[in-house]
Amino acid sequence: MQKITDQMGRQFECPKRPLRIISLVPSQTELLVDLGLEEYIVGVTKFCIHPKHLRMSKKVVGGTKKISLAKIEAVKPDIILCNKEENTKEIVEQLEKIYPVHVSDINDLEDALDLITQYGVIFNSSLDATKIVSTIRNEANSFKNFIKDKPAKKVAYLIWKDPYMAAGKQTFIDHMLSLNKYKNVFKGSLRYPEATLETIKELNPDYILLSSEPYPFKREHIDEIKKIMPSTTVELVDGEYFSWYGSRLLDAFIYFKSLHY
Repeated sequence: MQKITDQMGRQFECPKRPLRIISLVPSQTELLVDLGLEEYIVGVTKFCIHPKHLRMSKKVVGGTKKISLAKIEAVKPDIILCNKEENTKEIVEQLEKIYPVHVSDINDLEDALDLITQYGVIFNSSLDATKIVSTIRNEANSFKNFIKDKPAKKVAYLIWKDPYMAAGKQTFIDHMLSLNKYKNVFKGSLRYPEATLETIKELNPDYILLSSEPYPFKREHIDEIKKIMPSTTVELVDGEYFSWYGSRLLDAFIYFKSLHY
């Protein structure tokens, strides 16, 4: 057995190399695959959409907020991977009574890279983890040089509609916005505040970014917002690059460059 301390400071024991893994976090599921661990994944959520074929070959044990204990028991996991934000405290407390549970806590890029390194150690995939971390660092440094002379822009980043919800402070999205020299107009609000278009207009953003997830914003929503704020630039963005903190970061900074034309 090996003793693990996760990103919440929780200690637990699990097998030296866990061979039966359940992931309850989509971005972490994708990371496992990129670490060469697909064959060891026995359970995923219905939101684990990358790679596309995974949900057809693995047991779907529920969502990120609601799980089936019977389905989890059926696949007999050696370890279950959770996240502080994605999964509820109740889910973690319920599962840790029976199984080894690792909980990630991601607030910035360094936390994300630390998680990748941790998974490398836990799953005996340190070589692959080191390569992924090194590539992400190189891309992040390249982007830092690219963005340094770009002007800062005031931005509202919307993740939901009816009601509108924005990304505020103490979120990974807010950190990624800051790396893009986007000044978050909701920086004074915690987590994911609700807002009206009138409230957003008063904050006077230069840009409104409509995320592709969790709400699937479309072109029609741009027109709706432009009726209230005709002089504000409104754009659709790929939310996975702003909120997925696993190996999706390999391509995130290349994507971010495309936003700064």
